[in-house]
Amino acid sequence: MPILVTGSAGRVGSKVVQRLLDQGHAVTGFDLRSSTINHRQYREIIGSFDDRASAAEAAEGASAILHLGAFMSWLPSDADKLHRANVDGTRILLEQAARVKPERVLFASSGEVYPENVPDYLPVDEDHPLKPRSPYGLTKLLGEELVRFFERTSGIPATILRFSHTQDAAELLDPASFFSGPRFFLHPKIRQQEGLGNTAAVGRLRAIDDGRESLVVSCNENGRPFKMHITDTRDMVDGILLALDNPKAAGRTYNLGATAPVDFAEALALMANLTNLPLKTVDLPGSGVFYETSNARIREELGFAPQWTIDRMIAEAAAARAARAKVA
Repeated sequence: MPILVTGSAGRVGSKVVQRLLDQGHAVTGFDLRSSTINHRQYREIIGSFDDRASAAEAAEGASAILHLGAFMSWLPSDADKLHRANVDGTRILLEQAARVKPERVLFASSGEVYPENVPDYLPVDEDHPLKPRSPYGLTKLLGEELVRFFERTSGIPATILRFSHTQDAAELLDPASFFSGPRFFLHPKIRQQEGLGNTAAVGRLRAIDDGRESLVVSCNENGRPFKMHITDTRDMVDGILLALDNPKAAGRTYNLGATAPVDFAEALALMANLTNLPLKTVDLPGSGVFYETSNARIREELGFAPQWTIDRMIAEAAAARAARAKVA
């Protein structure tokens, strides 16, 4: 079964490619950079999703298309890049899909289409109103509309997966990680907030900085610790392949992510215990991050059963951090 995977050099896409190859599939990867995967049944197209020639070459012969790739940014200045990659790129790829007529298309969307961080109700399920508030969330919602238009006009079934925030476990305790560094470590968080121009947040963070590498529990202005879903990449890959293989997923939309959200106060206490790093707490301006997303539909319809709880992820992260320290 020849399968096209976009975003094949990414955190999730590269692992999906490897799992499909292990299952005996022929796979084409399509991304702006190489995945460095070397396999006799793997071919790779390097190019942008909105480049028609590259998209046509990538889609050729595909019996399934997993459109997992996207450009991610939350900066207003990146709006043009977001629309070119996530809207025009999705449209052009779907036009090529209509030409080659795969058996199934799977599209990776995001919880930002709701958006999760400003919900009408909790937990957020697939019936929640779609009201994105970020340029990225808007482009993913437009991508969903393009997918359903393609499905109606081509007759080819499509599945939409609204992704949870996803991390490799080893990243959680790496201060250099793009996501986990500023989420859990004080100094990377200060640098992030400086870059965003959040002077009030920077002032509060600097007030608790004694110069040491420290973990930090982020709370809202009323002292409520942040809470959000963080899903292990391996569970995300399992969910994607379930949706690809199960006929019940055709035409359906699913939240894909961990069953339980992560309470930052609890998670960071465990991180501090395993690393012996100092733990600080800071109340930041605003309502903060606090949401819960339901994955009940994909569990009940497809049998999705995530295995990597946040405790397991943190234990693996602590082991990876200790291994990095030995090498250094």
